[in-house]
Amino acid sequence: MSTDTGEASAEQSPESQLEPPPAPPRPFAPPKPVEPPARVGAPLHIAAVLPKDAPKPAEPDEEPQGRSLRRTIIAVACAILGLGLLAGSVAGTWLSGGDENPDQAAYETARELWHTAEVGTLFPRTLRGEAAGPGDADRTWKRIGVAGDGDCRRAFDPNLAKALAPVGCERLLRATYADATGTHVTTVGMLFTKAGPERMQALRARFADEDLGERKDLLPLPYAVPGTPAADFGKRQRASWTVGVVTDAPVVVYSVSGFADGREVSDPQPAQTAVRAGQTTAPAQAGLGHDAQGIADRIESKLRSQAGEAAAEAGGVK
Repeated sequence: MSTDTGEASAEQSPESQLEPPPAPPRPFAPPKPVEPPARVGAPLHIAAVLPKDAPKPAEPDEEPQGRSLRRTIIAVACAILGLGLLAGSVAGTWLSGGDENPDQAAYETARELWHTAEVGTLFPRTLRGEAAGPGDADRTWKRIGVAGDGDCRRAFDPNLAKALAPVGCERLLRATYADATGTHVTTVGMLFTKAGPERMQALRARFADEDLGERKDLLPLPYAVPGTPAADFGKRQRASWTVGVVTDAPVVVYSVSGFADGREVSDPQPAQTAVRAGQTTAPAQAGLGHDAQGIADRIESKLRSQAGEAAAEAGGVK
C-alpha cells in the first residue's frame, strides 16, 4: 500500500509541468498628492478651475476710466509742448544768429522793425555789460541821444558808403551812448538794407575776406548830440569802431567810440584789435574798443530778440 501511494504522488501530468510560475506582485507606487484646499479669502484664479483646453475669457472692450483720462491728459500735454517748441524754433532762429537760410517772410518782418519797433526796445536807455570792460570789469552805458530815422545820404564816409552800396539802404537808425563816468561816448547805428539773404551773406563774406572792418578809411561817422558829453563828437574824435553784417536779418550794425572831452585821435584802432590783451594804443588803454564792441553786441542782441518776437507773431504763434 505505501509503495503505491508514494509513486502516485510523485507523478505529474504533462500540462501541470508546462504552467508558468505566478507573476510577482507589482511594486508599490505612492498615491498622487492631493491639491490642498484654497485658503479662505485667497484670490481664485480662473486658470485653476477651468480645463486646460477651455478658451480664455475675452478682454473687456473698454479701458478703465482712469487709464483713459491719463491718456487724454498726456495727449493735451504733448500738444502744448509742440506749440512751445514751434514758437521756440521760430524765435530761436533769430536769437542764435546761425540760420543761413532764414524764412523770407520772417526776413521781411525784420526789415520793417525800423518803424514797427519802439525806440526803447532797439536802443534801450541803459545798457549793462557784465565783464564787458578791460580786465573783465563791468560796464554801464546811458543813452544820451537818438537821431531821427533817415536815409543814408551823407551818413557814411565815401569809401564805407561804396562798400555798403550792394545791399542798398532802406532806413538808418542811430543813437549815442555815454559810459557811466561820462568820459567816453559811442554812436551805434543800424542800417536796414534792401537786400535779401544772398546779398547779405555775400557782403559779410567780403568784409571777412578783405578785412574791411579793420580798414581806417571805412570808419563809421559819429552822431553828435548838442548839450551832452557827445556835443563835440566828430570825425577827428573817432578812436575805435566795429562793423558787423547780420545775415539772418537785413541789417548792418556798427559803432564808433571816442573821448567825451573832444580830444582828437590820430591813430584809431578797430575794436576787435583794441580789446586784446597787451595792447598799448590810447583807444585800447582807455577801453574805447570795449565800449564800441560791447555796445554793438548788445544792440545786435536786442535786434535779434525783436526780430524773433515779430516773426513769431507774424507766423501766428502767440
